[in-house]
Amino acid sequence: MNYDMVLEKILEQVKEAKKKPRLLLHCCCAPCSSACIERLFPFFEITLFFYNPNIEEKEEYEKRKQELLKLAKMKKIQVEDTTHEKEAFQKMSVGYEKEKERGKRCFLCYQLRLTKTAQVALEKHFDYFGTTLSISPFKNANWINEIGSSLEKETGIHYLYADFKKKNGYQKSILLSKKYGLYRQDYCGCRFSKEERMAKKNTKLNYSSNTPSN
Repeated sequence: MNYDMVLEKILEQVKEAKKKPRLLLHCCCAPCSSACIERLFPFFEITLFFYNPNIEEKEEYEKRKQELLKLAKMKKIQVEDTTHEKEAFQKMSVGYEKEKERGKRCFLCYQLRLTKTAQVALEKHFDYFGTTLSISPFKNANWINEIGSSLEKETGIHYLYADFKKKNGYQKSILLSKKYGLYRQDYCGCRFSKEERMAKKNTKLNYSSNTPSN
């Protein structure tokens, strides 16, 4: 399914309404959120939601959270606060430690974060809930939207279908990050992603050091 086309249809419907619907937008980080906010701001009353128990290190978690708060302040957008519940991710990942990135563990991580977002959207009486996750070329947009669709049926809250990487969304997020001076991380936040990133870096370093120069 072309989820970007689905999003366009939703935006057209929203545009015809006299009042902007309230959207709880789960944010994985400030850089990814920047382009998503630009696209959605004309149509929704947005509240950002930073729920990312996958981020292992407290220092990294706080750094990313503060960057999102900085962006929200610049854009004059509200933020729904939450705590760092890394134990939830740790519990969820038991038995999936050997999974490669983009595997079953990642699906369960999307599910964990979107479920919390949908629950808060229901409790706080939002009209829609959604996530910025699909802007990353490393995230499976089909999985994300399938989870969102399931949660929409469970909660009765509209899910905002999207594939934000379309229409050069990811590239726009890079440009906006530079414009706003946002910290861009090079891994998703979980220890598995960090370990995989470090392994790749070490492989490149070893290859470079063992390659004879001309």
